[in-house]
Amino acid sequence: MGTPKRSAVSLSFFGDDLDPLEITTCFGIEPTVGVRKGGFWYTTRGTEKVAQTGSWRLLAKDCEPADLDHQIKRLLSSSFCDIDACRHLSAKYGGRVFCGLFLESSNDGLRLSPETMSMLAERHLALDLDIYGYEDDDA
Repeated sequence: MGTPKRSAVSLSFFGDDLDPLEITTCFGIEPTVGVRKGGFWYTTRGTEKVAQTGSWRLLAKDCEPADLDHQIKRLLSSSFCDIDACRHLSAKYGGRVFCGLFLESSNDGLRLSPETMSMLAERHLALDLDIYGYEDDDA
């Protein structure tokens, strides 16, 4: 079994009444994307979007090859990611850690350590996985 080619990770909160400034103030760190419902934001490719709901998103640096465990630990062990604050915000805005995995082959895999899973659970953060298949050049 191989390792996925690349991984992308973000810590996110969403809600129609979400004010990004509330979360920024609580954590003391600016998000990669922070927008109120109906506001404008830009994708990583520069496309302007209208926010269907409010969001606060902090993106970790992509890893190649994939290393979700490292990326999640880095986000959640940061000094800003207080457990009680994260629990409060997760209850209010459905906190999650989003992970995008980009496969190198048809049988890639990885593992999250018990420590990382515990960090997610104690902060009441959901784990969302998007897995992008690889392109078989022989097909």
